[in-house]
Amino acid sequence: MNNSTPSDFVRDNTALTTTALLPEIKLYLATEVTPLWLATEETLVEKNLPPPYWAFAWPGGQAVARLLLDRPDLVAGKSVLDFAAGTGVVGVAAMLAGAARVQACDIDRFSLAAISLNAQANGVAVKPVSVDLVGRDLPGIDVVLAGDVCYEKPMAEKVTAWLRRIAATGTLVLLGDPGRAYVPTSGLEQVARYTVPTSLELEDRETRDTVIWRLLPE
Repeated sequence: MNNSTPSDFVRDNTALTTTALLPEIKLYLATEVTPLWLATEETLVEKNLPPPYWAFAWPGGQAVARLLLDRPDLVAGKSVLDFAAGTGVVGVAAMLAGAARVQACDIDRFSLAAISLNAQANGVAVKPVSVDLVGRDLPGIDVVLAGDVCYEKPMAEKVTAWLRRIAATGTLVLLGDPGRAYVPTSGLEQVARYTVPTSLELEDRETRDTVIWRLLPE
């Protein structure tokens, strides 16, 4: 990265654009014409860069964001956590829907930069949080939103168990799932369903049928 900051890297390797499902929200995303889209995994490793999950609007997050814009009552006036935030699109949508405050959590420094830039682009305040919150209590949080966290078995099991404990405290926990292999098979209540336009490069198909689940306590 030379002497550039994570924010510089995000701006230099993405384009400010929108998605078909979320025309209301501007995001810094990798597109077919940006260098990041063309970067191979080997190149990222050579440059000591983590996989750029933050540079793509994954269908789970898009669906949760769409739900918040369609159902602002879910977050209006509430304190919200956007967990494993990536682009921060869910947190941005929560603020646009009237949330009192939003924290967006991710452990990738480039994601934290993208969250700040995307919030600024949409005229809202979202607080990036770099702490690994899994296993911790979340005092003062009314709603936890997880866009797409069930694509790896160990992580999915660990995160789901923690989120169920959070749900048991009375916190609303919503989980976006575009058909990932390790989403729970029980203890779920469907809230909404969207067909999310995506790309063959990202998802091996042009759309993803994505469900937003309410995660129930055990």
